[in-house]
Amino acid sequence: MSNSKLCISICAKNSEELFERMVRAEDLADVIEVRFDCLEGEDIVEIANKLSATGKNFLLTFRSPEQGGHREISIEQRKEFWSQVPATKWADAEPDIVEDVEARGFEKLICSYHATSNTFANIRQIFALLADTKADVLKIAVPTDAAVDAIPLWNLLDAAKKENKGIIPIAMGEAGKWTRILGNTHGSFMTFASLGSGAETAPGQISAEDMLNVFRLNDLSRETEIFGIVAGDTMYSLSPWMHNAAFKAARMDRVFIPLQTDNIEEFIVRMVRPETREVDLNFRGFSVTNPHKRMIMKHLDTVDETAAKIGAVNTVKVEGGKLVGYNTDAPGFISPLIKVLGGVKGKRVAIAGAGGAARACAFALKQEGANVTIFARSYKKANDLADSLGVKAGAMNNTFRPGTIDILVNATPIGTKGENQQFAIASSAQLNGLKLVYDLVYNPLETALIKEARRAGVPAIGGLDMLLAQGARQFEIWTGEKPQINEMKSALLKKLR
Repeated sequence: MSNSKLCISICAKNSEELFERMVRAEDLADVIEVRFDCLEGEDIVEIANKLSATGKNFLLTFRSPEQGGHREISIEQRKEFWSQVPATKWADAEPDIVEDVEARGFEKLICSYHATSNTFANIRQIFALLADTKADVLKIAVPTDAAVDAIPLWNLLDAAKKENKGIIPIAMGEAGKWTRILGNTHGSFMTFASLGSGAETAPGQISAEDMLNVFRLNDLSRETEIFGIVAGDTMYSLSPWMHNAAFKAARMDRVFIPLQTDNIEEFIVRMVRPETREVDLNFRGFSVTNPHKRMIMKHLDTVDETAAKIGAVNTVKVEGGKLVGYNTDAPGFISPLIKVLGGVKGKRVAIAGAGGAARACAFALKQEGANVTIFARSYKKANDLADSLGVKAGAMNNTFRPGTIDILVNATPIGTKGENQQFAIASSAQLNGLKLVYDLVYNPLETALIKEARRAGVPAIGGLDMLLAQGARQFEIWTGEKPQINEMKSALLKKLR
């Protein structure tokens, strides 16, 4: 286990809000960072004096916008602040002022560099600049677009150890979350978290509750087996909540993290393959989603029969240095359907969509004897997919007339929370007479399409059922055991609500 710390960063507009948030943070945090650059129209020195009288570890920060601060502050104002606040707590100062702050004799001094753009090419020079100061700890935070971007930053952990310096390497943004979750177990002095959703003080900051209860920060070690969701955008994935709940319920030393990348080959080569990887992380498996389900196949050592037939992989197991691909979308999709209808043999099924999810659905339905037609806005895409699976294709403007189909499956993003949330691929009038509507969208729980189905008196299945079923199968592939599905479902519902 790590001896590193969790620091909750607080940004408040006034003293009343600040002290209220500090009370909420006390039971969760080892250290509380007070962002004095957030306070406006307040006697910030008086507030700092009040903090010095407490026994809690407080980290004082007063940062300019160029270094990630929240308001315009001149260097003279910063110098005045650091000359007046009591030097009884921890201080976080930037390179241009760190010597002045160091002279005050704070209990712990952090010298930090916050980049506003990707500066990984110059990361060693930045490290050398900070290492040349008398600071106890060096903090470098850089924006990140892909998980692999953070590798040079991550490898500063070893450089800092050689310099006998503490270090906090933070890759900011969604793609850098892995550095926040795993940093403490690999030598980071501490990691930063927000007090809650919406209270983030930097991009990619995870809430303290999620750090402690979802990712189980204090239980992680270098030996912890690491799994993750590999996607072009991991921000909307619920897989970390689902799988971490299953690992926790089974008391397994495993963690599931977001791993955002737009280049699957680069990710596999630089972070996963033992012979080429540039980081020493104990990866044991991945959940793979858009846009990588097909592209990843050529980077695997073997692919199981079902995944090969479907032509897509959504699950990877790493064992003995080998990468093995599976597809749990197909069984995950069909299982809830069979439970509701008992079987689909001879049923006329329309699938809206021609992506990876539609591919798995069509394969599973055909295996069960259904008569499948794939519809998409692009008839060519629908036809290409249909030809590859031996099913029929249709144009989207030719769909869903009463009496022509038995089951409608939505395998498009239409209805997903956000700008498309209010839309449905069919109205209640078009759904009249169907035996079932199956919407793969799971956020929101009740989509516009499911509401239309209810109005038409047609039974409906939501995407949460498929997410759970395919996730449970992933868990079995990775661990050889069956998960506690109720725990997985509870975690998902808590997150969605």
